[in-house]
Amino acid sequence: MSDKLFSPLTIGTLTLPNRIVMAPLTRNRAAPGEVPQALNVEYYAQRASAGLIITEGTQVSPEGQGYLATPGIYSPEQVAGWKKITEAVHAKSGRIFAQLWHVGRVSHTSLQPNGQQPVAPSAITAKTKVFTKTGFTDASAPRALETSEIARIVEDFRLAAENAKAAGFDGVELHGANGYLIDQFLRDGPNKRTDKYGGSIENRTRFLAEVLSALTSVFPATRVGVRFSPFSKFGDISDSNPMATFSAAIERANDAGLGYVHLIEGDTGETRDVPAGADLAQLRKLVKGVYLANNIYDRETAIRAVDSGAADLVAFGRLFIANPDLVERLRRNAPLNQPQPATFYGGGAEGYIDYPSLDKAAA
Repeated sequence: MSDKLFSPLTIGTLTLPNRIVMAPLTRNRAAPGEVPQALNVEYYAQRASAGLIITEGTQVSPEGQGYLATPGIYSPEQVAGWKKITEAVHAKSGRIFAQLWHVGRVSHTSLQPNGQQPVAPSAITAKTKVFTKTGFTDASAPRALETSEIARIVEDFRLAAENAKAAGFDGVELHGANGYLIDQFLRDGPNKRTDKYGGSIENRTRFLAEVLSALTSVFPATRVGVRFSPFSKFGDISDSNPMATFSAAIERANDAGLGYVHLIEGDTGETRDVPAGADLAQLRKLVKGVYLANNIYDRETAIRAVDSGAADLVAFGRLFIANPDLVERLRRNAPLNQPQPATFYGGGAEGYIDYPSLDKAAA
């Protein structure tokens, strides 16, 4: 095994000190108003040794929210909160992208402005749970977006990118995975539209292309990434031909000149297995920029993936929750703290900023 996983990688004008990425992780710890707070500043600063931090999903508008206490990036207060985080990460020589998120139908009326219905490509309810004031609750029935409304949502993404730039982020990642709005448009299970955003693969990838164009009008294209989950069932999502759909989605990313494509390999957090006829290696070959691999990696498999060229970067989720100094632990092949699932979603400092680093554990 080589040390390539721990070596620098340059994406456009941004050099990452190593190839270990902190995956986006919803933790439900924003302050009222969906504003990042001091607790979040400490959490991200602790993990600044990652080659790149990708923030938790950050909604681009009030309509884009699907879970309690997730941060936004559409109000001045939210931008100010994120600015404290980027400054703390940069003070430790870290690099950080904001993950821009609209949940679409994976929401509840209690989380929506004026108790309105969530929006979606088509009026098909997601058979999934969302996190509300009363705990995990069935997603509400959505309404289908009018064709005329889609430009408004594209503009919400563009404004979110402007806000991310103002907050000091190094770039942004578009959340196109895990059954949320972009993914809902891509797949023919939840997208039954008959306008220019539905039907053919070209039409179903149109919304993705328009949002990527909006984001790259704000940041250089190499400072923009996108996340896909071609074979995930998370969020009650399905597609009749994911290889064809996501080959086209990756080509849209290539056309936009993106810095990286972030792929969840297998079913999110469950298995790395893919359906019969699916081929991750074929999708990986299509990516013209940097390829960021994700899903149930450990030290050995990450080293092997980077050494072989199967991945340029590897994202870790749960291991970064429990190990703020994960890069150093992996470098030394040191023991790892074990994550505490009971504290993943909501709460305070416990299970968030109190996992010990190697130095603290030794002391």
